[in-house]
Amino acid sequence: MRVPLMLSALLALTAMSASGDEQLRIAVSPAQSFAPSNLNIRARVVPNPENRAIEVVAESGDFYRSSQITLEGDQAPATITFEFRSVPGGEYMVYGILTDSVGHRRAIAQQQVRVIDRFGH
Repeated sequence: MRVPLMLSALLALTAMSASGDEQLRIAVSPAQSFAPSNLNIRARVVPNPENRAIEVVAESGDFYRSSQITLEGDQAPATITFEFRSVPGGEYMVYGILTDSVGHRRAIAQQQVRVIDRFGH
């Protein structure tokens, strides 16, 4: 299945800053809900001149949605919010990817969420 493989890859690629602090954190709300659900994702980014984009993805075995915005380095806001509307039932890995000006990954953060469909799955 794609989700466990993606989770393993994301954990292996998670980046930390030189001070040991996380460069990127995400919080998804609600962590469990009924379908269709609106997922609110809050990304916290440590300001850095190399930060140029953040992409947030919600992925299950049957569904994929993403959103990307550009960042102005250390002038970008420290908190960025995303909303994915009408997400159908499923087990989701929601992850954020912070990249630099040439597209290299600077940090990855993830959270698992569950959207219960009307049949209880």
